Amino acid sequence: MIKKNETIELIIDKVEFPNKGKAKYEGLDVKFKGGIEGQKVRARVGKIRKASIEAKIIEVIENSPLEKESGCEHFGLCGGCSYQTLSYEDELKLKESQVKELFEREKLDINLLGIEPSPIRVGYRNKMEYTFGDEEKGGPLSLGLHMKGRFYETVNTTDCNIIDDDFNLIREAVRDYFDKRNVPFYNTRQHKGFLRHLVIRKAQGSREILINLVSSSQQEIDIDGFKEMLLDLKLDGEIKGILHTINDGLGDVIKADRISLVYGRDYIVEKVLGLDFKISPFSFFQTNSLGAEKLYSIVKDFAGNIDDKLVFDLYSGTGTIAQIMAPVAKKVIGIEIVEEAVKMARENAELNGLDNVEFIAGDVLKMVDQLKESPDLIVIDPPRDGIHPKAINKIIDFNPQVFVYVSCNPVTLARDIKVFKERGYEVRKAKLMDMFPRTVHVESIILMTYCGSKKK
Repeated sequence: MIKKNETIELIIDKVEFPNKGKAKYEGLDVKFKGGIEGQKVRARVGKIRKASIEAKIIEVIENSPLEKESGCEHFGLCGGCSYQTLSYEDELKLKESQVKELFEREKLDINLLGIEPSPIRVGYRNKMEYTFGDEEKGGPLSLGLHMKGRFYETVNTTDCNIIDDDFNLIREAVRDYFDKRNVPFYNTRQHKGFLRHLVIRKAQGSREILINLVSSSQQEIDIDGFKEMLLDLKLDGEIKGILHTINDGLGDVIKADRISLVYGRDYIVEKVLGLDFKISPFSFFQTNSLGAEKLYSIVKDFAGNIDDKLVFDLYSGTGTIAQIMAPVAKKVIGIEIVEEAVKMARENAELNGLDNVEFIAGDVLKMVDQLKESPDLIVIDPPRDGIHPKAINKIIDFNPQVFVYVSCNPVTLARDIKVFKERGYEVRKAKLMDMFPRTVHVESIILMTYCGSKKK
């Protein structure tokens, strides 16, 4: 009889989206997070049910036949990537098959037009959020990503291969600077200490860099010395801004009680499809800028001819999609809950000389009630949780002929598509875009048109 906390050996049969491994053990279905099809793993038993077991992988005993590359030196220790050891061709096939199988399980007949690869696979990220800590209790200061499956310990990611070399240089210089001065990291268990996070953003087009040091207010540092150290670094890009953010919240999240501008300006400028976009410390922007150009090109293609048409861009972020649509549309209205993102979207529209774009700050659930116009097209790009269940029917009530749904989570996308189908909309085509090479994530773009005889 199998018992909780018992260690068992398994061969992974399948990994379903999102990163859910499956295997068999003594006739029972075993479910766990992560893994690669074909791996032999050692796992610890968790919850036990009549016909299934939940488990946690604690060791990979034998690699999968799919694992043909060495990957990153931090692979297995860092919790950032899952597909470092796959060839990129196999990674794309895996992601496409996972989404196809998900749609099939949900009984959705969707014409999936394949997966677009990322234009770059190494050094593609334009933003990193590093955490200060230690790799072991009482050890030297570390600065990097959380260890896989651990909440408190962090890995010194000295040679991460999904980021630009400037990120690695800045990260190590900052870690070394504070380590030599014995500045303590913020201990999230005890709520004591100073150093919390380091956030770096770098525009792939302009090479502009923005650095944000996040700390508690429990001590002071020589912030001018910190600034001069950064400005003396020999980088490929150019530091345009240095910020110091104070966060005394108890949670391990990056937020601001107050922000000080230490050097330069509080934004960088990225160029996407010929338009300029200011990116501020806390505004959302796709982490793969070159991939974003491909993604938004697919959105434009799916939208079709929008000459002299009214477009709604819901969950609009910094207004990237809205402004890409604006040059050919009659008018675009965007709604976004993050006020800083809306402020930046308005500035970006002015920067790009667009006067037919309007941005509204607020929750889509409430703000759609204020829109009285009838759009021809609605573009939806919600967070991972998908469209709020109370908002989805309000959105469909606008009765546009066309919806383009951009999703970073196929699970909530499938749930939402069922509601659209109940209201008379059909999926005409769908495409995947790999915005996050080496990770389990993938973007989906769905075109839906109205096919009912009478709109509700």
